[in-house]
Amino acid sequence: QVQLVESGGGLVQAGGSLRLSCAASGRTFSSFVMGWLRQAPGKEREFLAAITWTGGNIYYADSVKGRFTISRDNAKNTVYLQMNSLKPEDTGVYYCAASVMLRNLDQADFGSWGQGTQVTVSS
Repeated sequence: QVQLVESGGGLVQAGGSLRLSCAASGRTFSSFVMGWLRQAPGKEREFLAAITWTGGNIYYADSVKGRFTISRDNAKNTVYLQMNSLKPEDTGVYYCAASVMLRNLDQADFGSWGQGTQVTVSS
């Protein structure tokens, strides 16, 4: 298991930017695929982005492609999500998660989760 703590959420106007961070501890961080998912009110948890150990493979959901950027710093045991051009529909709780192997790019791929950080985008 790896322990994950997100930070950086908040309230932002549409068109603005936020940068989320996720600090990991416990098992070797670099052995995990790291991802970000979000859950909007009344909706299922949605996959947003994932990055493999070396950063050589990165995956994005169509809904955030071109606006969000995932990155990781293995030396700092941290993964980031840079979010630009935010829209009101991006509002939700954002979760950092760790996976030993991606299969379907959905929440079932991830076995360890942070507590989540709220992002609210006002129109």
